[in-house]
Amino acid sequence: MLVTPPESEPVAATGPAAPPLLPVRTSMYDRWRARVAADPRLVRRWSWLAPLMVTLLAGVLRIWNLGHPHALVFDETYYVKDAWSQWVLGYAAEWPDGANESFVAGDTDVFSTTGSFVVHPPLGKFLIGAGMALFGADSSFGWRIATALIGTATVLILYLVAKAMTDSVPFAAVAASLLAIDGLAIVMSRVALLDGILTFFLLLGFWFVLLDRRRHDTRLAALVAARGPADWGPVMWNRPWLIAAGAALGAASAVKWSGLYAIAAFGIYLVVTDALARRRAGIRIWPADAAFRQGPITFVLFIPVALVVYLGSWFGWLTADGGYDRQKGLEEPATGFWSWVPPALQSLWIYHRAIYNFHVGLTAEHGYASPAWQWPLLLRPTSMYYQSTPQGEAGCGAANGCVENIYSMPNPLIWYAGVAAAAYLIYRFAVSRDWRYALVLTAVGATYVPWLLYPERTVFQFYTIAILPFLVLALTFALRDVAGASHADASRRTSGQRVVIVFLVLAVVLSAFWYPILTATPVPYDFWRAHNWMPSWI
Repeated sequence: MLVTPPESEPVAATGPAAPPLLPVRTSMYDRWRARVAADPRLVRRWSWLAPLMVTLLAGVLRIWNLGHPHALVFDETYYVKDAWSQWVLGYAAEWPDGANESFVAGDTDVFSTTGSFVVHPPLGKFLIGAGMALFGADSSFGWRIATALIGTATVLILYLVAKAMTDSVPFAAVAASLLAIDGLAIVMSRVALLDGILTFFLLLGFWFVLLDRRRHDTRLAALVAARGPADWGPVMWNRPWLIAAGAALGAASAVKWSGLYAIAAFGIYLVVTDALARRRAGIRIWPADAAFRQGPITFVLFIPVALVVYLGSWFGWLTADGGYDRQKGLEEPATGFWSWVPPALQSLWIYHRAIYNFHVGLTAEHGYASPAWQWPLLLRPTSMYYQSTPQGEAGCGAANGCVENIYSMPNPLIWYAGVAAAAYLIYRFAVSRDWRYALVLTAVGATYVPWLLYPERTVFQFYTIAILPFLVLALTFALRDVAGASHADASRRTSGQRVVIVFLVLAVVLSAFWYPILTATPVPYDFWRAHNWMPSWI
């Protein structure tokens, strides 16, 4: 039955129908994010699936055909043999003339018991030696597996760092993926050199400093708020991440002394940021409070553990008798105040003076040397291995022959964009005072600026592997800004995210183009020459 409204009830006026509302256009990333946010299962799945996939990618790129070439590549001639004699004797020993050929041929125990003068601490060589002990000293896979696994772990640590700094799974995955596919990171994970191991411990220490920074500021603000503003703030001993940071950076210094610069830089950063946190919390005498009350506690929690880890890396040398300069403390004992120091530690101090004199006076000519001022320009990457094969030999069918090369070339797009992003981060920090930018810039400065102080020293472009993770972090922040803030309109975010996607696709294409030149994969000579974009490359 049709029911009509009573006559006393007004009837709504009719008129032209309103146009239908158009759907709001959203970006692909926003749609993905909304879908994930609506399903907690997807959140949990992506939180472990993203780092797993990126780490697996990194592992494949680093471990595939790792034993090729079966040769001592570049400075493997030092580190591999030193690692093996150190593993056997507890200290690096001298090798006879022609040891490279006999070592590669499988005769790995021709070293003497006379200590050899080595210029880097033992930890990195100990890790290389562990791989050799596990897979055989005569196995090129065995002497490279430690750096390959550590390089893969570095990618995972960078994911965790980026996730903590951006609170974004996609951008954490972007940061880790860029490091996973970068050519320099791949090469330094596939050769038994120390710099990839150094980078792992530097990044690990950075992560622990980051975790301490967040926890310390939160607890400090809560404690001050609970008791109200005062002249002096609380002195805080419960900082486990700071102790962990000291241990990690002590391990970095036990691989290469350049880790000491990171200890100094992060130590200053910790005191300065603590002072600023105390000012924000309302502590009235905040500069003196941070410098003279919390500062010494920070030192005690940070530096001694680094020293213990560093000295612990010398355990084999200290407990054996045959290491280089091991008996100097007995032959030339200290007098006066220092006479109480055990002879073994006196010997270690004498040895360290000799190492220091070597490093500051290293000015040997080398065709691939690149002073630090050149590094941002990427003028002279390092060729670590080169083998040419004429047409018709060893399966080479190319008209101009074939080439196998290991070239420590970063992905050019990632490298130059990372350098530009570091400069951009300086501007962003000046505008926003964001502590995350300050921490990344501190790491970039600690791993780059000290090398500018030694313009005459022989250094190489591949040392920049220690800077690379922090440049990638800077690049990740820049790409995040390009993608657009969450409050930006949909069209702005869509266009920004398309730019980011194009950038990532180009980075992948370039990495694929360079990968054979990084891994000694046989390629036609003309293909190899196609990578000579600058006269100083290749």
